[in-house]
Amino acid sequence: MTRVVLSIGSNLGDRLARLQSVVDALGEAVVAVSPVYETEPWGGVEQGPFLNAVLIADDPDCDEQGWLRRAQALERAADRVREQRWGPRTLDVDLITCHQGGPDGRVEVTSDDEVLTLPHPRAHQRAFVLVPWLDIDPEAHLTVTGQGGPDKPTKRPIEMLLAELDPAERDGVRPTGLALKPALNPRPAH
Repeated sequence: MTRVVLSIGSNLGDRLARLQSVVDALGEAVVAVSPVYETEPWGGVEQGPFLNAVLIADDPDCDEQGWLRRAQALERAADRVREQRWGPRTLDVDLITCHQGGPDGRVEVTSDDEVLTLPHPRAHQRAFVLVPWLDIDPEAHLTVTGQGGPDKPTKRPIEMLLAELDPAERDGVRPTGLALKPALNPRPAH
């Protein structure tokens, strides 16, 4: 079984519908869905605010490369155009972490190639990832490179990583009261 944490965001068009399209496409693979937050854009490019959420999904037939292909297919279906780094987008689907194995023996997948870096190398700096993730998995940890010394990966609770961010960054992740609707029969959380 492969479990992933996905961060999803949109700041163009019907933002909520774009996020819902991911939940709908993943269907019964979705284990947990965070509340929806509105956040200011990250990266210094002038643009409108994002709606963001985090999903946890399981699929026994999908490895990390398969999840990447699914994420990219979802972005293409939403007419995502990659013209400007950190620019506006109809849909952004980022793989944050990926674990393989059963519920009692999950092993974190690491990848550091040109196509996919896991765990996501900047997730620990992004309140718009950590805040909603904490909502659905308060015990979650993220492996961060360089936090335990030069290039040494360290597994840290996301609650601690969030506490270390600038308060303005944390406060910029605003609850909306909006919710994404998971499939009627999601797989049970393990």
